[in-house]
Amino acid sequence: MQPHLIVPVGTQVVSRVDVNTESGVCLAGAVGKIVKAPTDNSHSYEIELADGRCLYLQRHQFSLRKQYQTQGFPDFLADYNLQDYVIYRCVVGSRAYGLDDEYSDCDRRGIYLPPAPLHWSLYGIPEQIEDKPAQECYWELQKFILLALKANPNVLECLYSPLIETATPLAQTLLNHRTMFLSRLVYQTYNGYALSQFKKMEQDLRSKGHIRWKHAMHLIRLLLSGITVLKEGFVPVDMSDYRERLLGIKYEDWTWPQVDQWRLQLHREFEQAFAHTQLPERPNYEQANAFLIEARRSMV
Repeated sequence: MQPHLIVPVGTQVVSRVDVNTESGVCLAGAVGKIVKAPTDNSHSYEIELADGRCLYLQRHQFSLRKQYQTQGFPDFLADYNLQDYVIYRCVVGSRAYGLDDEYSDCDRRGIYLPPAPLHWSLYGIPEQIEDKPAQECYWELQKFILLALKANPNVLECLYSPLIETATPLAQTLLNHRTMFLSRLVYQTYNGYALSQFKKMEQDLRSKGHIRWKHAMHLIRLLLSGITVLKEGFVPVDMSDYRERLLGIKYEDWTWPQVDQWRLQLHREFEQAFAHTQLPERPNYEQANAFLIEARRSMV
């Protein structure tokens, strides 16, 4: 596949063909930089080599240097179906929240743990694998743990989802010790998400005259969840107790000032919960690290 975009001046490239010059043959593989680019790919680029000579090559006659160095790199992952290494799978989103309706998708999230040879290999492993048509996403265990330690709401909700479809013994051990991820960082992380969403909604109101009401519903849901985490020490995924009010926001039965008033009230409650929480200042990094090491050993 040949690219159609014009490569900018200054880009380092590698010639793919031998070229005759006044001082002799310049062999394929020579490195230079583009000093003059054409207006379209039907004309040649002027490329200056390290020794000062210039070549005139069309786009199919050279490669970008960064791409050239990775050509031929074997696709080691092609030998593995990483979905086979999913150790934890749960349903999240509106169905887990108790906020689903007839149009709701079924979103699945979880964890995969790759075999040791793949993890140790030169080729590395992806931090997450996705199946977008199926609405599925699985984090590699280390990435999942790091996000959980930072109190990422999406990841913490996975650990507390009431709808678990797959849990190996190893994953069940993680679930049994999931409180190691809960700390006062919830206050900063959840507030950060809420503030960024609120800022986007204000921008939408100014520029478009309306907001995405589903996002407003989830902003409120996030604050409700954060308050419970700080007060009671667990992540409340099922929001059935608030279903009528939250869906009222989604279906635009509320005005924006009403939603904003509830938001401000929840921020005050969140602050009070933070002031009196019994959660530790930080999560249990040592316990999380020990679990990861044991999980890695189990895949040797």
